Amino acid sequence: MLDESIKNQLKSTFANLTQPVVLRLNTGEGKKDAELNALAQALAELSDLIVVEQAQDADVRQPHMALQGQDEAARISFAGVPMGHEFTSLIMAILHTGGHPLKLEPEVIAQVQAIEGEFHFETYISLSCQNCPDVVQALNMLAAINPAIRHVMIDGSVFQDEVEAREVMAVPSVYLNGEVFARGRISLADIVKRIDSGAAKKEAERLSQKDPFDLLVLGGGPAGAAAAIYAARKGLRTGIATERFGGQVLDTVGIENFISVKHTEGPKLVAHLEEHVRDYDVDIMSNQLGSKVIPPTQEGGLVTVELDNGAALQSRTLVVATGARWRNMDVPGEKDYTGKGVAYCPHCDGPLFKGKKVAVIGGGNSGIEAAIDLAGIAAHVTVLEFDATLRADDVLQKKVRSLPNVEVFTQAQTTEVQGNGDKVTGLLYIDRASGEAKSLTLDGIFVQIGLIPNTGFLEGTLALSDRGEIEIDAHGQTNVPGVFAAGDATTVPYKQIVIAMGAGSTAALGAFDYMIRTPLVQNTAAA
Repeated sequence: MLDESIKNQLKSTFANLTQPVVLRLNTGEGKKDAELNALAQALAELSDLIVVEQAQDADVRQPHMALQGQDEAARISFAGVPMGHEFTSLIMAILHTGGHPLKLEPEVIAQVQAIEGEFHFETYISLSCQNCPDVVQALNMLAAINPAIRHVMIDGSVFQDEVEAREVMAVPSVYLNGEVFARGRISLADIVKRIDSGAAKKEAERLSQKDPFDLLVLGGGPAGAAAAIYAARKGLRTGIATERFGGQVLDTVGIENFISVKHTEGPKLVAHLEEHVRDYDVDIMSNQLGSKVIPPTQEGGLVTVELDNGAALQSRTLVVATGARWRNMDVPGEKDYTGKGVAYCPHCDGPLFKGKKVAVIGGGNSGIEAAIDLAGIAAHVTVLEFDATLRADDVLQKKVRSLPNVEVFTQAQTTEVQGNGDKVTGLLYIDRASGEAKSLTLDGIFVQIGLIPNTGFLEGTLALSDRGEIEIDAHGQTNVPGVFAAGDATTVPYKQIVIAMGAGSTAALGAFDYMIRTPLVQNTAAA
């Protein structure tokens, strides 16, 4: 199950264990049970501190692995076989259960330790989901810190009956004490905020006490990361405030056009980006969403950025790199059934629709790639494209048309998502060529119609195009002195990772040039 290279790496990794870890198995006679047994035995062979025990707990899922530390009840467990993207989650959980320190700020650990109550988290995942490990690892860390918190990862493809009963149609889906807690990516900080009522206020007070930055970056995608690196290399006091480091790249599976790298994956690229930024003295403030930008009252003054938690940050210059998000169809029923059959990530949620009928909205590269991917999972895939022709590359069009279970309709305008109150049952569309209203019976709908810039909070402050993009010049400068912008949120054409990185670098250099030529004027932020 584990090749020699991985085994050698794990032997070195497990040398960090300081106390025994018991892998307590609850397994039956099935194929997945045998796989989990084999995995546990393989891991135990790599360290004298890892022990396997068999259990027959009637009220526990099978296959199931619970991690038990020294003189402690098990608080972290895995239902299914945690391979694929979740293999790292398992290894990290073993390390944390075995006494290896968590890579969290001391104040965060102290805050989690102080949370009172009983919290039993369950997270439904698919092993192909790239967002799921972040959620699983965050909840596992909380469980490792606080004895009142328990967490189990559940592979939805193994426990299909549970998925059907709970109508889980998007991953990750998190339940707390039996009730829906979250669907989709959620960070450790956001989880803590929701279970610790005083967390948001404390965080806002802490952030507001920070000294002004020379350059503050709003957004942590490729553009924001590049801007921070270039600013830090100039010796500027630099900060990044971002909702999630990596942005849309975290949701990208295969990347084959990043120059000098033949192939990589979004999460891997993001990990390298963050590692590079952390090599410099950059203050990374994660899980922070900008809500308002207040320009200085005169050139050379401080820009103020208000965050949605009430905090306020100040800086001599600002680079806005807030990126973009998936564009919605904006039709009746879409919001009602998001997470209940309406999805935006085929790689994450596709496995939940095995053997079912799905539709892909959009005939560009992302839509056709989604259809090709889903064709190997779903019973039937219908592609609906608004225009008269598909917009995807020819090679993708040839591939999708060769698949026997994929049907393509052009000039198809989706008008409504239909459901039974609990989940999607179909959609309505208009054949634009004939004007005829038609319907499809479906189990899932994957929306792939492009991106929309995250700039709504800037209306009335920065000049925006009719598409909501921030207007910038060749130096990344906006219409407000001292405020620059870069990446997918701007008017720069061709929304590509490599272009965003170049734009972020340009904006940082533009900001540096601005500071050289513009003397600082104190206390001039508008009220």
